[in-house]
Amino acid sequence: MEEESMEEEGGGGCEAMMDDQNHNNWGAGGYGRHLLSPAAAAAPLGDRLLSTPGPELPAVPEANGVLRGCEPGGAAGKGGAGAIAAAININASTSKFLMNVITIEDYKSTYWPKLDSAIDQLLTQSPGDYIPISYEQIYSCVYKCVCQQHSEQMYSDLIKKITNHLERVSKELQASPQDLYIERFNVALGQYMGALQSIVPLFIYMNKFYIETKLNRDLKDDLIKLFTEHVAEKHIYNLMPLLLEAQSTPFQITPSTMANIVKGLYTLRPEWVQMAPALFSKFIPNILPPAVESELQEYAAQDQKLQRELMQNGFTR
Repeated sequence: MEEESMEEEGGGGCEAMMDDQNHNNWGAGGYGRHLLSPAAAAAPLGDRLLSTPGPELPAVPEANGVLRGCEPGGAAGKGGAGAIAAAININASTSKFLMNVITIEDYKSTYWPKLDSAIDQLLTQSPGDYIPISYEQIYSCVYKCVCQQHSEQMYSDLIKKITNHLERVSKELQASPQDLYIERFNVALGQYMGALQSIVPLFIYMNKFYIETKLNRDLKDDLIKLFTEHVAEKHIYNLMPLLLEAQSTPFQITPSTMANIVKGLYTLRPEWVQMAPALFSKFIPNILPPAVESELQEYAAQDQKLQRELMQNGFTR
């Protein structure tokens, strides 16, 4: 019963492995540290093994897996430490941990394919669609891969996956007819931003223990930057004239579509405001400088023009 208790308390899960903030140094210095007192945790590994409470371990023949002393020249006998360490057998929890190691081959053949499939579905879903994936399973896959030091490979695979998707999206937009261009850009932007609301939380452990810690960046910012570089930058000079034309022709596109695109472009790159300040000012507060008294007549003329356009399209006062 004592051995079972030890296995549950010090088993080979990620909780034991995630002792350091990077998940990359969970070996002798971190594994099981939460089971020791501060003084014991600071002691050398051999002393910690000797001082850790537990059931008395019987002497086991060398052929059955005894942990041998490491000190050279027969120094294992000093103070009795080497002799006792030589009698410590690999316990059940350590064996379980060793069997649960995720190799790079395991990652590529088992774990990444699950993540790849889930990302595909999230990137291509329509708003309101039900996605038949297990968020718990995907979160667990990411968690285990981070624990097993595959963060760098997983981040690289994620960026490559999403980059390829966005390049396809960009090519589809390029092939769109002019009358559908704005609507399709709006769908692509909304679909991607919606997907990030699921993708970023699923990779929260990779973000916290690799991207933020080692790269000093943030996953959401990186993924938004990908859309900016591979889609928005390639289409902004075709899109903006169409938006200005639509602005001058009321109801050519819905107000919600115009608002979504303008706000989205501002989120991607605020300096794009300079391309059409008047357009952005209708949806983003404080874009234009404060109104001055000398321009009040011009503001009134603009309001009157808008009212006439509304009446011409069937709206009454």
